[in-house]
Amino acid sequence: MCGIVGIVGKDHAEQIIINGLQRLEYRGYDSAGLFVSDEKQEHLIKSQGRIKNLQEKVANDVNGTIGIGHTRWATHGKPSEENAHPHTSQNGKLVLVHNGVIENFEELSQKYLAGEIFYGQTDTEIVVNLIASFMENDGLSTKAAFKKAITVIRGSYAFALVNKDEPETIYVAKNKSPLLIGLGTDFNVIASDALAVLDQTHEFVEIADNELVTVTADKVIIENQDGETIQRDSYEAQLDASDIEKGTYPFYMLKEIDEQPTVMRKLTQEYRDDQGNVNIDQELVKEVADSDRIYIVACGTSYNAGWAAKSLIETVTQIPVEVQLSSEFGYNMPLLSKKPFFIFLTQSGETADSRQVLVQTNRLGFPSLTITNVAGSTLSREAKYTLLLHAGPEIAVASTKAYTAQIAMLAILTQAVGEIKDKKANASFDAFHELSIAAAGMEAMVDEKDYLANLVEQYLSTTRNAFYIGRGNDYHVASEAALKLKEISYVQAEGFAAGELKHGTIALIEEGTPVLGIITDDKTGPHTRGNLKEVESRGANTIVIVSEDLAREGDQVVLPMVHPLLTSLVSVVPTQLIAYYASMQRGYDVDKPRNLAKSVTVE
Repeated sequence: MCGIVGIVGKDHAEQIIINGLQRLEYRGYDSAGLFVSDEKQEHLIKSQGRIKNLQEKVANDVNGTIGIGHTRWATHGKPSEENAHPHTSQNGKLVLVHNGVIENFEELSQKYLAGEIFYGQTDTEIVVNLIASFMENDGLSTKAAFKKAITVIRGSYAFALVNKDEPETIYVAKNKSPLLIGLGTDFNVIASDALAVLDQTHEFVEIADNELVTVTADKVIIENQDGETIQRDSYEAQLDASDIEKGTYPFYMLKEIDEQPTVMRKLTQEYRDDQGNVNIDQELVKEVADSDRIYIVACGTSYNAGWAAKSLIETVTQIPVEVQLSSEFGYNMPLLSKKPFFIFLTQSGETADSRQVLVQTNRLGFPSLTITNVAGSTLSREAKYTLLLHAGPEIAVASTKAYTAQIAMLAILTQAVGEIKDKKANASFDAFHELSIAAAGMEAMVDEKDYLANLVEQYLSTTRNAFYIGRGNDYHVASEAALKLKEISYVQAEGFAAGELKHGTIALIEEGTPVLGIITDDKTGPHTRGNLKEVESRGANTIVIVSEDLAREGDQVVLPMVHPLLTSLVSVVPTQLIAYYASMQRGYDVDKPRNLAKSVTVE
């Protein structure tokens, strides 16, 4: 959600900012803008819609050695140029960009800015004028006024502030929202995601919550709330700009679907030692093994991945598992067991809903693990343990390879814990061997693109509604399949437990409604087939996605055989491709669906 890019100390800041914002397009946005200055002239340019609209408004004479830019995903006020960032103070001196949500912006406006007239409806416009009022009314410097504003603000934020009278300095602060400092030679950059500025630097410095940072071309000064200077080592981002290129693919999503077998093999390589054993921190393994209940906390696709792994973990480790929605769990925490262990699943490591749960579990003293794709992310830093997915950047808003990587990572951890907990249950499960088989099965499914594209054209080309059904683990994959279909093709898709159809949902079935059944379990498969017959008799057009050993004549999608606890890794792949082609055939932007953002950094 939203993106920030800034630079000080380098010519053509405007182009560097635009290039960086383009690399952040995947995060989701509805408007964009930038401010640049070269000490002689300054330019503030904003536009609604895509970054190309902004670029078209940047004239040849626009140049700067300092600048800040932003892509906005609307939270306060409709998408418009007036509400787009950067925002300026009414005295014209201060320019601010902001990611996050200010919870008390109305109170601040009434207390400090009564009578002021604002141009837009954003909380950010309140903040920039609040800082200006502290400068004017209290006689404070830019930094002191910025610091005072931060002390009275409640909410999440990543701020980048420029005073036009100080065209060599960017002031930066964050709370809950991600922001980094990138170090260059005679210049420095800021970004909400390292991917934005990899063409400028690979050396970064993290910012902690509630710190204030002064950034100039040759210096970065970090201070805490007490004004004490903080010394912090930099780190090198283990990414390459080529990692975020599409290559010959029309969309990132298709590229990322194709990468999933490679991700399975990469995880095996990263977490298996030379003797073939699981190579994971033994303190982590022991803490999980000693727990009396595992709580998986996540949102969206990661939540579905948690459900897909629940049966696997319980079967092999004999530890009960609960899967909880972050947005609900944090504010309605249930009675917890005596020795809980918390696992946070998050592709970006910045998910605000999950972080607010982690803050609470840390306060309660419970051990936690973050499984994420992004090293050094907020949830990674704040959890006791981290396991990385090694999936490479995931650019498409609709997550695919992170989902399968999370399940695979949990399978590897499960084997390590199972070796301690229950030798008998663990003896029949070799995670690395089974993941190699799953990788081959996934490879076979991604090779079925043309067939699946034709299937979509036949069954889903004009529908407004669709249903996925399944039982047990197939139900959890159905939930993820429906999420993919709805978020990128805008088909109103739902995933249901097949047996629940007759308890209400079957009333929605009408002539031509597509119903896709997932069958990978021999115990429940006959029942799901029965449910498919029930909807067929009411006019539904059905598609069967079924494991090879359970397939019958006429089944449309047949899945290669894998371990019964890992069927989700293979059964989800055709559903990802179905969603992809349903979106593409409608002419939509597969990678950037409307109203959605890749990294959800507000609650």
